[in-house]
Amino acid sequence: MKSHLLGIDVGTYSSKAVLTDLAGQVVHTAVVQHGISMPFPGHVEQDADMIWWADVCQLCRQVLEESGVRGEQIAAMAVSAIGPCLLPLDAAMRPLRPAILYGVDVRAAAEIEELEQELGAQAILDFSLMGLTSQAIGPKIRWLQKHEPRIWDATAKLTSATAYLVYRLTGLHRMDRHSASHFMPLFNPRTGQWDARFARTIAPLDCLPELGWAEDLAGHVHPQAAAATGLALGTPVAFGTIDALSEAISVGVCAPGDLMVMYGSTTFFVLVQDQPTPDTRVWTVCGAQAGQFNLAAGMSTTGSLTRWFKDEFARELQDSSAYANLFESAAKVRAGSEGLLVLPYFSGERTPINDPYASGVIAGLNLTHTRAQLFRGVLEGVGFGVRHNLETFADMGADVRRIVAVGGGAQTRTWLQIVSDITGVTQVLPKVTVGAAYGDAFLAGRAAGLLQPKDLGSWVCVESEIAPQPENRATYDAIYREYLGLYLNTKDVAHRLKAIAAGNY
Repeated sequence: MKSHLLGIDVGTYSSKAVLTDLAGQVVHTAVVQHGISMPFPGHVEQDADMIWWADVCQLCRQVLEESGVRGEQIAAMAVSAIGPCLLPLDAAMRPLRPAILYGVDVRAAAEIEELEQELGAQAILDFSLMGLTSQAIGPKIRWLQKHEPRIWDATAKLTSATAYLVYRLTGLHRMDRHSASHFMPLFNPRTGQWDARFARTIAPLDCLPELGWAEDLAGHVHPQAAAATGLALGTPVAFGTIDALSEAISVGVCAPGDLMVMYGSTTFFVLVQDQPTPDTRVWTVCGAQAGQFNLAAGMSTTGSLTRWFKDEFARELQDSSAYANLFESAAKVRAGSEGLLVLPYFSGERTPINDPYASGVIAGLNLTHTRAQLFRGVLEGVGFGVRHNLETFADMGADVRRIVAVGGGAQTRTWLQIVSDITGVTQVLPKVTVGAAYGDAFLAGRAAGLLQPKDLGSWVCVESEIAPQPENRATYDAIYREYLGLYLNTKDVAHRLKAIAAGNY
């Protein structure tokens, strides 16, 4: 009997599988860890076969073995993954190089400027509903052409993480429209189709995948994939999508005005809209289904910043309780971290400043400061970045009615309370927060025709809320003004230091 749904999400530092029944009850989960490659400053890559596909195969087999569920009992599956990424493929659909990752990879800054000069920044905004940033794939394609011409000459197809995994599962090269929105300026979000308007300056359209919606049926598991994963031949596979959208679906962020704040390696925002509100500071993309748009935004270094802090400044805590100890100590520090202020731009920054050359800054240090105070300063710095994005949404006139917090960082009340105190908003916590793979399981059910959109209401329920503490508001309002000024006052220095580090004196 086809009684289960399988979702798999491939993230920046780990991949996760969630097996559910048709009612959304979690039957089993599994996680595998992996890393990233940073061959040069600003370059962030992953191997598509050794990480993405290997993780999917391992997780499929692990879930089936540990749960006792047979491959024949899986009614459908869906995958999500980090994105948007750029992966060039040869004529045999084999990767030609490691994938260039999403907006944390800032190698194409010069190509962004080139394309804006050639095509016109306003023309790009009018067509793509957003401006070129490190999140955009078009400049990265241009970078590949300029810096790796042999790879480009051998390139037959261009794809991203989720689409590549769908190909490995089904043998069909297909991509959802939410992911395709970032292949700008090759995609027209108003029509939901690839568009030749700027193609001659970027890439031919015939190298791009066929398009569909995240919940559509992309294909079925073919013989080689069945042998590699343990899934039954012919298992339906959804188009799937980028992990952030799957995470939003996993917690019921599906109505206009719903905003997900995902606290992961990066912090990502997905606001559901029925009409787009284009702005160069953030990203306007197609949603999970026809008629929906997402206003999306993302910070570059949040959970990865706490990981860096733990690894570099709390090495004696390198066990399962390391984060718990750090967060517990930070909770005892007063709001404001005793005069510390952190700009969390340790990998450049995406929205709303879109500055690939931005750098992390720790201001206000003195000899009395402790590790706990510095760690709280890091958490508060992320909180100020969240506020900056939320205020950008408000400035654009985007309607935010409900905020749902998800992701690994949402597992600690300390961080969520800091963010609510800084932003002055209440965050809703869902009862089930197993991540994007849970949303993938729902998409699998939709693709197989086993679930309807209204069924998500029975899959997701609210557990609690985090409301702001008014006694901290004045302190955080004052520091936030300094946060905005600190970036403006150190921006030129940060840019020059990066140039010096690159040998450009």
